[in-house]
Amino acid sequence: MGRYSVADAKNSLSALIDKALEGEEVIITRHGAPVVRIAPAQSVREKGAPFDYDKLIAERIKPKTPIDSVELLRSLYEDSEE
Repeated sequence: MGRYSVADAKNSLSALIDKALEGEEVIITRHGAPVVRIAPAQSVREKGAPFDYDKLIAERIKPKTPIDSVELLRSLYEDSEE
């Protein structure tokens, strides 16, 4: 585990990110107290691994109500006439 002051982290952020990506725990301290941990993002994939488009499609946000644009506009127009 590496502990680095804010000043040290500011001067060597790129190297600290590389250390975190290699698996080292990187802690940034302020006045000697730990305040931030640098860790790889969960979405970072292995180098050279193919992108999984099927997973992306499966995880996309789906509308809460199954209504198409025509139905939506029709309902909005009908509400405004009342």
